[in-house]
Amino acid sequence: MIEAELAAALAQFGVAGLVGWMWLSERRSAGVKERELSEAHRRLVEDRSALGALLDTVRANTRAMTALEIVQRELIAAFRAGSSRQG
Repeated sequence: MIEAELAAALAQFGVAGLVGWMWLSERRSAGVKERELSEAHRRLVEDRSALGALLDTVRANTRAMTALEIVQRELIAAFRAGSSRQG
């Protein structure tokens, strides 16, 4: 049994062993949390960069579509003006 082995080890080292074991356990857990937080931060930075690129693309596409609409309206107006002169 692991619990019996742990109890025996703790009894052998006394209170100092228990405190040391608790400290090591806390540091191990803290290290895991630090790695998780660092990874989450890295992903957020990457996502922010990707989102910026996506927004730049959307803005460029919006400008292009607006320009296309303006040209189409001008062509329609020119076509109507030409049609009314011929009619």
